[in-house]
Amino acid sequence: MGDFRAFGKPASVQEPVVILSRDETHHLCVVNRARVNDTVIVFNGEGREWKCRLTGTAKVGATLQVEHVLPGLALPFRVSLAQALPKGQGMDGIVRKATEIGARRVLPLSSERSQVHLDEARGERKHDKWVTAAVEAAKQCGNPWVPEIEPLVSLSTFLEEAPSRFDLRLVASLHPGARRLDQVLASRSTAPREAVWLVGPEGDLSPAEVERAVAVGFQPVTLGPLVLRCETAATYALSVLSHEWTARWA
Repeated sequence: MGDFRAFGKPASVQEPVVILSRDETHHLCVVNRARVNDTVIVFNGEGREWKCRLTGTAKVGATLQVEHVLPGLALPFRVSLAQALPKGQGMDGIVRKATEIGARRVLPLSSERSQVHLDEARGERKHDKWVTAAVEAAKQCGNPWVPEIEPLVSLSTFLEEAPSRFDLRLVASLHPGARRLDQVLASRSTAPREAVWLVGPEGDLSPAEVERAVAVGFQPVTLGPLVLRCETAATYALSVLSHEWTARWA
């Protein structure tokens, strides 16, 4: 079997010891059954990894001795996903897929057609759950980068801020006139600094929302002739952009 993976970081350069949180300890030692002297790759979610040796399995916090620092891994592309909330547990799966593909951040949004409406307390609980889902996905797929999960905001708030944050702004669209991604990217000679995909909920964004997005520089992009579930659309959109980015500018 491959090396175990855990989320954390050394206490300091001078003290190359990692003490895991209680939850990480449970996952490593109880769920995955790691034992003393096993090799564990510890990652901090920001591209850094350390090869460690498990030295203690106390429930309050397993301890690991750093053996050496692994080469840092740069993000091959900086793509974010702005996702209007789907119903049920759909956002959990979207966060996991976004992590596996290598998204830099996920921005949950409330929109006109979102069927899920969260008050502040429920929103915070959901946010914590999405962060956990991202860390779990990063451990599973070997990604040393954990996407930043931003707090839930309205689509209107996101659209106000997007032009100053993202220099490539794309919205998945079923509307006539939407272009293929390769056509949109053909006009660029250099890689974007930051790119973002905007994906609607069940029933898509409303026409008025699409108009507001286009007014602040979002380019409507088709994901093909079929109507995709929002979970599929998000995965598809991130995948094709990451592929094009790597092919054109890596």
